[in-house]
Amino acid sequence: MQRLLIVFGLLLVAVGLLWSWLAKLPWGRLPGDISIEREGFSFHFPLMTSLVVSVVVSLLMWWFWRK
Repeated sequence: MQRLLIVFGLLLVAVGLLWSWLAKLPWGRLPGDISIEREGFSFHFPLMTSLVVSVVVSLLMWWFWRK
C-alpha cells in the first residue's frame, strides 16, 4: 500500500508540473468521443478518451504489481 501511495503521489506531481503541456493534448476530443450541442443544451461523453485512459492505467497497474 505504501508503494502505491508513493507512485500515485509522484504521478500527481508529474501531472502538475506538465499541466500546461498536457492541456494542449486532444484528450476529450478524440475520434469516438460523443459530443452533442444544441441550442440551450450540450452533452459531451468522452468514450474513446475513457477507453484509452483505462488501458493505460490497467497496463501501469499490471506492470507495478507484476514485481
